[in-house]
Amino acid sequence: MKKLVTFASDLRLNALLCCSATVLLTACGGGMTDTANGQQAQTAAITTSADATAANGAATTPNTVDATAAPATDAATPTATTDGAPHLLAMVTSVDTMSSMMSTPATSYNYYVSPTGSDSAAGTQTAPFKTLARAAQLATKPGTTVHVAPGTYAGGIKTTASGTSSARIYWVSTTKWGAKIVPPASSSNNNAWDNRGSYVSIIGFDVDGTNSGSGTKWTHGIYTGGSYTMIADNHIHNIAKTVSCTSAGGSAIGVDSYYYGVMSDVVSNVVNDIGPAGCSYVQGIYFSTSGTIKNNLSYRVSGAAIHLWHDATNVIITNNTATTSSFGMVVGGGDFYHSTAGANNIFVANNIVYDNQYGISEQGKTGTANQYKNNLVYKNTTYNISLRNGLVATATVSSDPLLKAYSRTATTPDFHLSTSSPAIGRGIATNAYPTDLDGKPRNSTTGYDIGAYQH
Repeated sequence: MKKLVTFASDLRLNALLCCSATVLLTACGGGMTDTANGQQAQTAAITTSADATAANGAATTPNTVDATAAPATDAATPTATTDGAPHLLAMVTSVDTMSSMMSTPATSYNYYVSPTGSDSAAGTQTAPFKTLARAAQLATKPGTTVHVAPGTYAGGIKTTASGTSSARIYWVSTTKWGAKIVPPASSSNNNAWDNRGSYVSIIGFDVDGTNSGSGTKWTHGIYTGGSYTMIADNHIHNIAKTVSCTSAGGSAIGVDSYYYGVMSDVVSNVVNDIGPAGCSYVQGIYFSTSGTIKNNLSYRVSGAAIHLWHDATNVIITNNTATTSSFGMVVGGGDFYHSTAGANNIFVANNIVYDNQYGISEQGKTGTANQYKNNLVYKNTTYNISLRNGLVATATVSSDPLLKAYSRTATTPDFHLSTSSPAIGRGIATNAYPTDLDGKPRNSTTGYDIGAYQH
C-alpha cells in the first residue's frame, strides 16, 4: 500500500491547464477543487464533437443482436487487481436482500449517531452522538462501525482514518436512505463527504444538496481518495444544480487516484439531478483509478453519467443504467497524475446506455484490451458507441429498453424493466454482481439481465 500524500496545489493547476487539444476537449474540470482544508481538484475530459475519433482510432459500429436471440455466454473473466492485492468485492459480498442494503460484519468498536443525541455523550447506543463530525473524531480504529440513525445531518465532513483488509471502518445508515446528509447552514466545504481513509465503506446514506445555506455551495457528493473503499447503496442527488459552470467541475461520486488510491468499488447507488443544465464539467460517477462500478443508476447528469479519466485503468463497469445525460459513459485517460498508460483493461458489459446525447465514448488515451459486451445502447442522439484502436463492441442490443415508467422529467421515473424488455436475459455472468440494485439475486436460473435491475 502506497502512503497517501498531499501534493502542492499548483501541480493540480498545471494538470488543469494540460488538456489535450488533439481530442478537442471542452471540459477540463470535474472534481475536487483546492480549498483551505486540502481538498484537491480533479480534471475531466469530454469531447462534444460528433467525431470523437481524432487521437487514436476511428469510431466503430458495434455488432448488434436481435432482441429475440439466445442469451450470450462468456467464460473469460478479467481481473482488476493492483500489486497482487485481492479485490474488495471478493471480500465483501454479503447482501441483505430484504432491505436491499449491503450487510456488514460485527466489529470490535461501535459508535452511534442520532439527531436526538449529544456530542458530549459517549457515542453508545443509549447515549449517541448528535453529529457525523463528532463520530469522525473518534471512529479512528480498524474494526469500527458508525451506526447512523434516520434523521437529518449536516454534511461537509472529512474522514481520514483507515481500516485494514481484515478490519474495515464502516459508516452505515441503519435504514437505507434514512440518514440524510444536507448542506449546513453555513458551508465552508464544497462537498458533502470527503474521505481520505483506506478500507472504508460508506453505506446507505441519502446525500441531498437541494437546499444550500450560505457559504460555499456543494459541487461534490461523496469523494474518496483512499484505497479499497466502497461507496454502496447511497442516494446522491441535486448536487451542484445552481453553481456556475466552471472547469472546477464536480461529481456526485468521485473516486480519485491523486492520493494513490486504488481498487475502490461503487456499487448499487442511485445518482440523479447532478450539475447545472448544459454544463459538461460536472459528472455523475467520476473514476480515476482502478476498481468496479456496478449496479448503479445514474440519470439527469449535466456531464457524463459515468466518467473514467486521469489514471483510470483496470475498471469493471457492469449492470449500470445511464440515461438522460450529456454522455452516458466516457472511457478514457488524460491529465495524468501518476501514470501515462491510459484507460486500459476496462470491461464494460450488461449496461443500459439510453437516451443521452452521446452513448458510450472512448476519449483521450485508451488501450487495446478494453472490452464492450452485451450492452443495450439506444436513442443516444449524436452516436451510440464510439470506440478507438479498432475495437468493436459485441452482442450489443440496439432496441428501446422498454422501462416500466421512463421519463426525462418525472420526479421519480421507474427504471425497472417491463416484462417485454429486450434487456431481459441478454446479459452475461462475467463480472456481474450477485444481486441487482434492489437486492434481487442475479443467477443463471433467471438469466442475467442488462441494466441495474433484474426483472
